[in-house]
Amino acid sequence: MSPRALLFDVDGTLADTERDGHRLAFNAAFRDMGLDWDWTPALYGELLAVTGGKERIRHYVERYRPDFVKPSYFDALVSELHRAKTRHYTTLLATGGIPLRPGVARLLREARETGLRLAIATTTTPDNVTALLRHSLAEDAESWFEVIAAGDMVPAKKPAPDIYFHTLQAMGLDAEDCLAFEDSHNGLRASLGAGLKTIVTINEYTREHDFSGAAAVLSDLGEPDAAADCLAGAWRGQRGYVSIESLLAL
Repeated sequence: MSPRALLFDVDGTLADTERDGHRLAFNAAFRDMGLDWDWTPALYGELLAVTGGKERIRHYVERYRPDFVKPSYFDALVSELHRAKTRHYTTLLATGGIPLRPGVARLLREARETGLRLAIATTTTPDNVTALLRHSLAEDAESWFEVIAAGDMVPAKKPAPDIYFHTLQAMGLDAEDCLAFEDSHNGLRASLGAGLKTIVTINEYTREHDFSGAAAVLSDLGEPDAAADCLAGAWRGQRGYVSIESLLAL
């Protein structure tokens, strides 16, 4: 059966937002609050094993800062840090510092032209999604997506499949009607858990992850003049770019 909809993760999938986006924004938020915390690129790679910004902050304190004495208002502090981080992140986006990954804008436009439905399923906040779409794709890009499932819309974040189940229910589609796009092991576990055939595009932080079960593992989506590499799956060993035609063949 040909896919009727394409479901996209955001961070690391639509854009390389982590290293020079979210990480820098977290560090700026820590400075705002007078904290001496500094998330280096290497440390942030380890922290990405935990999905969700507030959850990541809590994990960092528990795992890496046993010296930190939690104040009585720790829960409120975590929430405020995350809000400040989001403000810094959206400012970074507004300056155009976080472009979309190769092939993303092209594939989204092709999908719209051919009548494929689009949705987003992510653990990042709705504000982050909106800012990325508006500043990196188009001013009206939110309207391109029938459903934007983000943040705390479901109780369990990836690798739980809840966000995908929520998206499928909102669209009135079955898993076999859709293709998912992810970039990480946790994201793949979530999409596979919802029964979705999934294409993975790796990035700096996820290239060593276990992507067993993915329909294809690619360096990126590629462009007609800048081929992507297929590392595993349906197009293994091939070079080219992901088009709607190739997805229908998959």
